[in-house]
Amino acid sequence: MYSWLNVPSYWRNKSRRYMLIGGKCRDCGHKFFPFRRTCPKCGSRSVIEEKLPRRGRVLEHTVVHNPPRGYEYYTPYVLALVELEDGAKVLAQLTDVDPEEVKEGMEVEMSLRILRVCGESGFIAYGYKFRPATK
Repeated sequence: MYSWLNVPSYWRNKSRRYMLIGGKCRDCGHKFFPFRRTCPKCGSRSVIEEKLPRRGRVLEHTVVHNPPRGYEYYTPYVLALVELEDGAKVLAQLTDVDPEEVKEGMEVEMSLRILRVCGESGFIAYGYKFRPATK
Protein backbone atom coordinates (compact mmCIF):
# COMPACT_ATOMS: atom_id res chain seq x y z
CA MET A 1 0.00 0.00 0.00
CA TYR A 2 1.19 3.53 -0.69
CA SER A 3 2.30 5.29 2.47
CA TRP A 4 1.21 8.71 1.19
CA LEU A 5 -2.40 7.43 1.07
CA ASN A 6 -2.31 7.17 4.85
CA VAL A 7 -1.12 10.72 5.45
CA PRO A 8 -3.92 12.86 6.96
CA SER A 9 -3.10 15.86 4.75
CA TYR A 10 -3.74 13.72 1.66
CA TRP A 11 -7.32 13.06 2.78
CA ARG A 12 -7.85 16.60 4.09
CA ASN A 13 -6.92 18.03 0.69
CA LYS A 14 -8.78 15.45 -1.40
CA SER A 15 -11.49 17.88 -2.60
CA ARG A 16 -8.84 20.35 -3.79
CA ARG A 17 -7.46 17.78 -6.22
CA TYR A 18 -10.80 17.19 -7.92
CA MET A 19 -12.13 20.76 -7.93
CA LEU A 20 -10.38 24.05 -8.26
CA ILE A 21 -10.44 25.30 -4.68
CA GLY A 22 -8.48 28.49 -4.34
CA GLY A 23 -8.41 31.42 -2.00
CA LYS A 24 -9.90 34.89 -1.87
CA CYS A 25 -8.50 37.67 0.25
CA ARG A 26 -11.16 39.49 2.26
CA ASP A 27 -8.98 42.61 2.44
CA CYS A 28 -7.86 43.19 -1.18
CA GLY A 29 -10.18 40.81 -3.08
CA HIS A 30 -7.31 38.97 -4.82
CA LYS A 31 -8.17 35.41 -5.94
CA PHE A 32 -5.41 32.83 -6.15
CA PHE A 33 -4.61 29.15 -6.62
CA PRO A 34 -3.64 26.97 -4.86
CA PHE A 35 -5.22 27.88 -1.54
CA ARG A 36 -2.90 29.23 1.14
CA ARG A 37 -3.60 30.94 4.41
CA THR A 38 -1.83 34.19 3.48
CA CYS A 39 -2.72 36.40 0.52
CA PRO A 40 0.21 36.43 -1.94
CA LYS A 41 -0.67 39.98 -3.03
CA CYS A 42 -1.11 41.94 0.22
CA GLY A 43 0.04 39.50 2.93
CA SER A 44 -3.28 39.51 4.77
CA ARG A 45 -4.24 36.42 6.74
CA SER A 46 -7.94 37.16 6.22
CA VAL A 47 -8.36 34.55 3.49
CA ILE A 48 -11.30 32.28 2.68
CA GLU A 49 -11.56 29.17 0.51
CA GLU A 50 -13.47 29.66 -2.72
CA LYS A 51 -14.43 27.35 -5.56
CA LEU A 52 -12.90 28.77 -8.72
CA PRO A 53 -14.45 28.81 -12.19
CA ARG A 54 -13.76 25.85 -14.49
CA ARG A 55 -13.18 27.98 -17.59
CA GLY A 56 -10.36 30.29 -18.62
CA ARG A 57 -7.82 31.08 -21.31
CA VAL A 58 -4.21 30.12 -22.00
CA LEU A 59 -1.73 32.87 -21.11
CA GLU A 60 1.51 30.98 -21.85
CA HIS A 61 2.39 27.39 -22.64
CA THR A 62 5.28 25.02 -23.25
CA VAL A 63 5.59 21.53 -24.74
CA VAL A 64 7.39 18.95 -22.59
CA HIS A 65 9.45 16.48 -24.63
CA ASN A 66 11.84 15.32 -21.89
CA PRO A 67 9.65 14.57 -18.83
CA PRO A 68 10.52 13.55 -15.29
CA ARG A 69 10.66 9.85 -14.46
CA GLY A 70 7.25 8.24 -14.47
CA TYR A 71 5.80 10.49 -17.17
CA GLU A 72 7.73 9.19 -20.20
CA TYR A 73 4.63 7.49 -21.58
CA TYR A 74 2.71 10.78 -21.78
CA THR A 75 5.11 12.82 -23.95
CA PRO A 76 4.89 15.17 -25.64
CA TYR A 77 2.47 17.04 -23.42
CA VAL A 78 1.55 20.67 -22.98
CA LEU A 79 1.82 22.64 -19.72
CA ALA A 80 -0.01 25.94 -19.68
CA LEU A 81 -0.56 28.90 -17.42
CA VAL A 82 -4.35 29.34 -17.49
CA GLU A 83 -6.07 32.52 -16.35
CA LEU A 84 -9.51 31.61 -15.04
CA GLU A 85 -12.60 33.75 -15.64
CA ASP A 86 -12.19 35.40 -12.22
CA GLY A 87 -8.50 36.25 -12.74
CA ALA A 88 -6.92 33.44 -10.71
CA LYS A 89 -4.06 31.66 -12.48
CA VAL A 90 -3.51 27.89 -12.61
CA LEU A 91 -0.56 25.92 -13.98
CA ALA A 92 -1.95 22.74 -15.56
CA GLN A 93 -1.53 20.18 -18.30
CA LEU A 94 -3.64 20.57 -21.43
CA THR A 95 -5.35 17.52 -22.89
CA ASP A 96 -7.40 16.64 -25.99
CA VAL A 97 -5.33 18.98 -28.15
CA ASP A 98 -2.27 18.62 -30.37
CA PRO A 99 0.67 20.66 -29.05
CA GLU A 100 0.87 22.55 -32.38
CA GLU A 101 -2.73 23.73 -32.02
CA VAL A 102 -2.25 25.47 -28.65
CA LYS A 103 -2.23 29.26 -28.84
CA GLU A 104 -2.15 32.07 -26.30
CA GLY A 105 -5.71 33.26 -25.65
CA MET A 106 -7.20 29.85 -26.43
CA GLU A 107 -10.32 29.19 -24.34
CA VAL A 108 -10.10 26.10 -22.12
CA GLU A 109 -12.17 24.32 -19.47
CA MET A 110 -11.24 22.09 -16.55
CA SER A 111 -11.64 18.35 -16.93
CA LEU A 112 -11.09 15.52 -14.43
CA ARG A 113 -8.49 13.15 -15.92
CA ILE A 114 -5.98 10.45 -15.07
CA LEU A 115 -2.70 12.04 -14.00
CA ARG A 116 -0.75 8.79 -13.86
CA VAL A 117 -0.91 5.09 -13.04
CA CYS A 118 1.33 4.23 -10.10
CA GLY A 119 3.33 1.05 -9.64
CA GLU A 120 2.54 -2.56 -10.30
CA SER A 121 -0.76 -2.44 -8.41
CA GLY A 122 -2.06 0.05 -10.96
CA PHE A 123 -3.30 2.70 -8.50
CA ILE A 124 -4.76 5.47 -10.66
CA ALA A 125 -4.22 9.08 -9.59
CA TYR A 126 -6.87 11.51 -10.86
CA GLY A 127 -6.73 15.28 -10.98
CA TYR A 128 -7.59 18.31 -13.06
CA LYS A 129 -6.34 19.12 -16.54
CA PHE A 130 -7.66 21.61 -19.06
CA ARG A 131 -9.02 20.92 -22.55
CA PRO A 132 -10.24 23.22 -25.34
CA ALA A 133 -13.55 24.75 -24.30
CA THR A 134 -16.76 23.55 -25.87
CA LYS A 135 -19.10 26.26 -27.01
